[in-house]
Amino acid sequence: MGLFLIAILYWLLIGISILSLIWGIWRKSWKALLISGLSLFGPTLSLYVGGAEGLLKWSVLAPLMVLLIAYFYKNKE
Repeated sequence: MGLFLIAILYWLLIGISILSLIWGIWRKSWKALLISGLSLFGPTLSLYVGGAEGLLKWSVLAPLMVLLIAYFYKNKE
């Protein structure tokens, strides 16, 4: 049961991340992009630390890229 709840939490975080990423790019909101990057960071970091091999380790760059875009949007204002 515990693993099932963790899986639901991870998928919720991924869904929140995708929705806030779309919202942040559409509205050019750095706050929405920050939420997206931070909510995606947990599942990708656990994937990285959990023993991912090969190209799967590169998935940790996705939230870093989103946070970088949020930083550029923030400095653009």
